[in-house]
Amino acid sequence: MTTAELEKTVQQLTAPGKGILAADESTGTIEMRFKAVNVPCTEQTRRAYREMLFTTPGLGDYISGVILFEETLKQTNAAGVAFPQLLTGQGIVPGIKVDKGTVALPGFPGEKVTQGLDGLAERLAEYRKSGARFAKWRAVLAIGAGMPSAAGIDANAHALARYAAICQDQDLVPIVEPEVLMDGDHDIATCARVTENVLHAVFHALHRQRVALEFMLLKPNMVIAGSACPKQATPEEVAAATLSRLRRTVPPAVPGIYFLSGGQSEAVATTNLNAMNASAVKRPWILSFSYGRALQAPALDAWRGEAANQVAAQQALAKRARLNAAAREGRYTAAMEQGRRVNVGDEPVGDKS
Repeated sequence: MTTAELEKTVQQLTAPGKGILAADESTGTIEMRFKAVNVPCTEQTRRAYREMLFTTPGLGDYISGVILFEETLKQTNAAGVAFPQLLTGQGIVPGIKVDKGTVALPGFPGEKVTQGLDGLAERLAEYRKSGARFAKWRAVLAIGAGMPSAAGIDANAHALARYAAICQDQDLVPIVEPEVLMDGDHDIATCARVTENVLHAVFHALHRQRVALEFMLLKPNMVIAGSACPKQATPEEVAAATLSRLRRTVPPAVPGIYFLSGGQSEAVATTNLNAMNASAVKRPWILSFSYGRALQAPALDAWRGEAANQVAAQQALAKRARLNAAAREGRYTAAMEQGRRVNVGDEPVGDKS
C-alpha cells in the first residue's frame, strides 16, 4: 500500500463543493433506462451517451470523481481519447465498479450477497493500468420478514471489507457501499435500526481486515421510510435519523460519506442531502453525493440518443450537479430547481464564500 498515492486520491475526491457521479450501470440496467426513452442499447449508443456525460463543459467544477463500468473504462471518445484520460483532463478522478453483482445467499431465502472477490487483485491491477484510481463495491440488504438476518449482514460486511483491503493493497481507494434498500412498506424507524446494525457490522469487518479508514470513502443509504410506506419522512426527519446513526457507527477517521440516492427522485435526494449539511449536528466527515440516476435522469431524458440534443442534455447534467454541490454545503433551496441552466463559465459552488 502506497500511503501517499491513496492520500492524494482521497484529497482529490473530497475536494470542496464536489461530489461523485456514478456512471457504472451494468449493461442490463442501462438498457432499461435507454428503453424508457426509446434508445437502442448497443455498444455504440452506450459509448455515445457516456461521452456526452463526460464532455459536459465545467463538469469538473462540481464532480470530483466518476465511477465507470468495466466496458466504459476501456472505451474512447469519437476522437480516440480514452475515457479515463478524458475525465482526467476535466480534473475528475476515474473510478471503477469492481463487484460482479449479487447472488442468492444459500440458506437465507430472499437475501443476497455480492460476488467478485475471486481474481480481484489481478483485475484491480489491470484497471489501475487503464487509469482507475478508486473502486466501488455494492452490497444490497433488503428489509422484510426476518430480513436482513445477522448472517446476511455479516456475509456482506465481510465481502466489503475483503474488497476494501485488496483495493488498498493495489493502491486504489475503496468506496464501501452497504445499501439498505428502500423497497417495502417499512417506516423510517425500521430503516434506522437496520442501517445502524449494518454499519456496525461493516466497520467491525473493516477493522478486522486492517483497512486504513483514512483511505476509504463510505457510500451508504440515507435513513428513509420504505417507498411503499404511507408516511414519508420530512427532510429534517431524514437528516436527524441519518446523522444519529452515522454518529453511532462511523469512525471520524473516515474522510467522507457520499450518499447513494437509492431510488429517490432528483429533487428529494438533493433536498435530503441539503438538510443534513444544514443541520446544526456536529459531524467529523464530509457529507456529499455519489448519485447515478438522480444526476443522470434529466440529461438522459433531454438526450434521447440524438446528437442535436447534446447541449441541452449537458446543461441538464450540469444544473443537477450544481444543485447537489450547493446541497453539499447546505445552501440548496427549492427555488433553484426553477433557476437558469448551467453554462460554461459558471462559478463553482465550492469557490463561493
